[in-house]
Amino acid sequence: MFDVGLLELAVIALVAVIVLGPDKLPDLARQAAQLLHRARGLATNARDELRSELGPEYADLELRDLDPRSIVRKHITEAMAEVDREEARSARQASLPEGQVPPYDVEAT
Repeated sequence: MFDVGLLELAVIALVAVIVLGPDKLPDLARQAAQLLHRARGLATNARDELRSELGPEYADLELRDLDPRSIVRKHITEAMAEVDREEARSARQASLPEGQVPPYDVEAT
């Protein structure tokens, strides 16, 4: 989501140690963990409330399914699979009957 690598996290931690000092850092980490826990709880409650409000017909609905990127990806992969099926079908139809030898071109390399 934020595309933060290991090096960036190390720099952030080093700046936090320098600015806040090693004595305040554990308290700040504890507060950040509590904030993250509360935010995750709020998101879970909101999702559960949304599911209960939508009713049983939307019980199996996943919010990830509503992502426009996944919808486009799904349609593209379905279209590509259909093209592959058509190509395979036409290749089977174009094949020679059993026992028949394909034509030989002398000038072909």
